[in-house]
Amino acid sequence: MAIAHIAVLSAALSALLMLPCAAAAVLDPEARGLRRLITRRRDDRSLRRLDRTLQVRDPATPRGVPSIEQLAYDLRRLDRQRRSGPTRCSEVWLAAVMSAYDARLQLACRRLGVPEHLQPLEGVDRELERLRVEHQLQAAGLSFRPEAD
Repeated sequence: MAIAHIAVLSAALSALLMLPCAAAAVLDPEARGLRRLITRRRDDRSLRRLDRTLQVRDPATPRGVPSIEQLAYDLRRLDRQRRSGPTRCSEVWLAAVMSAYDARLQLACRRLGVPEHLQPLEGVDRELERLRVEHQLQAAGLSFRPEAD
């Protein structure tokens, strides 16, 4: 019998303690966070639309082609990844990084008018062509590797 009284008393105290919270959640939608979430999503969409509108693009650059600055950044990042880090442990990861690096090299060559022949080559020939292309891009003014290299 005492256990039943303890259970009823605990339930009554819990209800009394939770009643103000429940009333605030029902009466004030701001307390639930629902309105904040909807407003935040709407604000995020508006900000993304504003970012797209304010983006300054070179009229000669087709849509979807990254800027030369973005290409240089990607080449620096991929070069760092292919020279160190987890790529040395996983052949699959290294192959993916090298493929992405070559694709960015090809885009940079097209943007700067540097001839390249990376696609048909494999093995050592591809590595030599990659070195030649890197040198040609640096000669064209694209710096994507620290001066110490």
